[in-house]
Amino acid sequence: MAIDVILGLQWGDEGKGKIVDYLAKDYQIVARFQGGPNAGHTLKFDGKKFVLHTIPSGIFRPGLTNLIGNGVVIDPITLEKELALLDESGFQYRDRLLVAKKAHLILPTHRYLDAASEAAKGKEKIGSTLKGIGPTYMDKTGRNGLRIGTITLPDFAERYNALKEKHLGLLKSMPDVDFDLAAEEEKWFASLETIRNLQLVDGEYFINKALAEGKKILAEGAQGSMLDIDFGTYPFVTSSNTITAGVCSGLGVAPQRIGEVIGITKAYCTRVGSGPFPTELFDETGDKLRSEGHEFGSTTGRPRRCGWIDLPQLKYTIMLNGVTQLVVTKIDVLNNFEKLNAATHYEIDGHVSDELPFDLCGLPVKPVYRELDGWNQPLSGAGAFEDMPANAKAFITFLEKELNTPVTMISTGPERKSLILKDMVTA
Repeated sequence: MAIDVILGLQWGDEGKGKIVDYLAKDYQIVARFQGGPNAGHTLKFDGKKFVLHTIPSGIFRPGLTNLIGNGVVIDPITLEKELALLDESGFQYRDRLLVAKKAHLILPTHRYLDAASEAAKGKEKIGSTLKGIGPTYMDKTGRNGLRIGTITLPDFAERYNALKEKHLGLLKSMPDVDFDLAAEEEKWFASLETIRNLQLVDGEYFINKALAEGKKILAEGAQGSMLDIDFGTYPFVTSSNTITAGVCSGLGVAPQRIGEVIGITKAYCTRVGSGPFPTELFDETGDKLRSEGHEFGSTTGRPRRCGWIDLPQLKYTIMLNGVTQLVVTKIDVLNNFEKLNAATHYEIDGHVSDELPFDLCGLPVKPVYRELDGWNQPLSGAGAFEDMPANAKAFITFLEKELNTPVTMISTGPERKSLILKDMVTA
């Protein structure tokens, strides 16, 4: 049995949570493989809205097991808050939520370091969410980190204090920032009791045993592919591998175990924070995309930068991830546009190419656009692809042809039921 993968193909906020929630009914396990509470997956159903930062998006499907994998970094305070919201909503999850012992812990001083480091950058700041993600991954690669399994060891307090003192030493060379460490530590240690009561497992053995037993597993990514530490718009990236390769290291599975790779793209582009964005719009059209799409970060609340869909960028991430099928989300945001644009190439120093340059951050990139007709009507009545307006169908067909990848699902609204299926394939 193979493990299917679902991930974002842009700079995040592609609507992964809703799609995972919908697909989860066809799986027995949903496993999150990277990232931390800097992610925010929004799900809407039964008139309610839920935002998950750490817990896999399959948690709302009864009987389905959810694993927080070893590639995830966990802030116990954030996780405790998410669990409390599930408790308040009446969801039963205690026997269905597992945490890999090798997942790393975000300490209060990691968040302290994150804030101080970003303040030190001044105008060069990268737009961190200040959740402590970067410093935690730095300690992981520097072999100093604390892991979930560490909280069960008798010398945990000594290990914690040693890492804390190291962080306090680093902070002496950074700008002062407003951070009440004592108060944050009190909350952090209290939240560890909630974590200790969860099912802590050897995630790599759990996943591979499940695969050997023929169970269907869906691996869920957090941040978008363009934020990958190796292949994203460096240095304006996150600190983990957000592409398909991250599934192997983030869950402990071999490459040949990967099955379908389901890539998600919005019908346009957005980005939060700093960094290059070739198709960004600074005019009334960009404002309209933001307004129509309610484009504000689910984790930070910051307004998202908006622009037209970028096909060279999508070709790049489709290649990196080995995408076998596409999901197009938020196409309904384009309902009220007379004309649409799609960037098909970049013009760089007088040369036209559909490949991303090495230094997208430093080179002046001019998008070459293809204009398309809008459909100027709602999609709420379209239950099947054939029911969509002609120009909306033409838009999807255009994407399939340009990207050489089939579109198998189209999201026409935020609710769970607002989906159009086109020959969806799972393992």
